[in-house]
Amino acid sequence: MASSPFNLKALLDDQAGHPPLNLIEKHINPAYAKVLKVLGYDIRYTKGQGPYLWDEQGNKYLDCLSGFGVFGVGRNHPDVRDAIKQAMDMDLPNLPKFGPSMTSGLLAEKLIEIAPDGLDTVYFCNSGAEGCETAIKYARAATGKNRIIYCQKAYHGLTMGALSINGGLEFRDGFGALLNETTPIPFNDIEALEQEILLGDVAGFIFEPIQGKGVRIASEAFVTAAAELCRKHNVVFIADEVQTGYGRTGRMFACEHFNIHPDILVTAKAISGGYVPLAAVLSRRSIHNKVFSTLDRCVVHSTTFGQNDLSMVAGLATLHVLEQEKVVENADRMGQKIIAGLTALVPKYDLLKEVRGKGLMIAVEFGTPKSLSLKVGWQLLHKVDGGLFPQAILIPLLKDHHILAQVAGHNMDIIKLLPSLTITEQDADHLIKAFDEVIAACHRFPGPAWEVGKRLTKQVFKRSNNEQPLAPTK
Repeated sequence: MASSPFNLKALLDDQAGHPPLNLIEKHINPAYAKVLKVLGYDIRYTKGQGPYLWDEQGNKYLDCLSGFGVFGVGRNHPDVRDAIKQAMDMDLPNLPKFGPSMTSGLLAEKLIEIAPDGLDTVYFCNSGAEGCETAIKYARAATGKNRIIYCQKAYHGLTMGALSINGGLEFRDGFGALLNETTPIPFNDIEALEQEILLGDVAGFIFEPIQGKGVRIASEAFVTAAAELCRKHNVVFIADEVQTGYGRTGRMFACEHFNIHPDILVTAKAISGGYVPLAAVLSRRSIHNKVFSTLDRCVVHSTTFGQNDLSMVAGLATLHVLEQEKVVENADRMGQKIIAGLTALVPKYDLLKEVRGKGLMIAVEFGTPKSLSLKVGWQLLHKVDGGLFPQAILIPLLKDHHILAQVAGHNMDIIKLLPSLTITEQDADHLIKAFDEVIAACHRFPGPAWEVGKRLTKQVFKRSNNEQPLAPTK
C-alpha cells in the first residue's frame, strides 16, 4: 500500500475551523493561552514577511516584538531561506561529530572578523541562556574562582545557571535553590562592583550594555571603569549581547557604543535570521584554552546541535544580508527617527514620562500623571496589577492600529519596541502617529482606553495566585 506524502498545508488548514489557541491550550501552556485570550492577542496569524504579520482576514500588522528580537532582518528573508534550501539540496554531511564541520568554521571566521578586538574563538550552541551558561563555566575555568556578579533587573535566561544570574525575581519563584555563588549589584553602580571584586573570589562579571528589561542603558563611565576593574583583578568581563547584537542598537554590537572589548561576548537571537536556533559565544583564546586545556578535555563543554549545518548556513546568510542591505545603518536611522518622534510627544502628554533607547531597541515609559482625574484611574489600575496600565495602550495599538508590541518587563509602566531592523520611513511614521492617537485617548478619563483597563481589572480579579501575569515578556 503506497504511503501518502506529508502535507503541511492540509494539517494547518484542518485547524482553521478551531480556535487559534486550541492545541496550545490543550497540550502546551493553558495559562499562557488564557493570558492571550484576556488581552485579545489570540489572533491567528497566517503569514509573516519582513517586519509584518498578516491575519486570516488579510489584515497587516507592524510587528514590534519580532519574536523577542530574533527577526532582525525580517521574517522569512528570501536570501536566508534560499541559503537554507541550498544547504538542504547539497545533502551536506551534517554533524559528523568526529570529523570537521566546514560551515561552522566559515561562520566562526566571519564572526571573529566583525567582533570586538581580542575575541578570536567561538563556541556554538542553541540559545542565549545556553550561551550565558557557557560564560559562567568559562569564567570559572579561566580564573579558578567561582562567584559571578550580575546586575539587578538583568535578564540572562531561564535555565538553572542563567536563572541564578537573573535579576527578575519573579522568574525564580517556585524553583528552589539556585547557584549559591552569584551576587547582584545595582545597575551602573561601580562602587558596588568594586566592593565585590575586592573580596577576591569573583570569577566573572556579566552585564547587558542595554538591559532588555526596561531598556536601561549602561553609562559609559560605568562600563569603562568596570572593564578596567575586571582586567586589574583577573575577573572575566562578560557582555551579554543576546538581544543587543547584530545591529539591534544601530551598531553591529552594542559594545561599540562604549568602545569596550569584553573577554566574552554572548550572542544569539538575530544571528540566524529567525529560522534556526543558534547562539555564539565569542571569547579570548586564553580563556578558551583554560576550558579545553588538554586533549582529553576537547569536548568537556559541548552540545549536540551546536554546529549543525542549517544553523551555520542561516548565520552566514544573515550576516551577508546585514552587510549587503545596510541593515545596521537602517536600524540606526529609523531608531533615531522613532525616538525623536516619540520624544516630541512627552511634553504634550501628562502620562508620558520618557522615551529612550538606541537603534531599534526603544522604551516608551509612562508615569504618574499630575491631573487629579487621570491620577484616580492610574492609581486604581496600579492597585489591581502593577503591569496593567500599559495594556490600555497596547490593546488599542493592536486592535485599532495593527501594531504588535508588549511591556518591557514585570510590573513596569514601560512598552518596549523591538521591530525588525528593516522597517521603513512609512512604518516609523505609522508607529509615531499611532502612539500619538492612543496616548491622546488615554488622557480622556473616563475614555476608551480606561474602559480597556476596567475590563482587564475584572479579569485580574478572576485569576488565581499561581497564574501568569497579564503580560509575559522576555
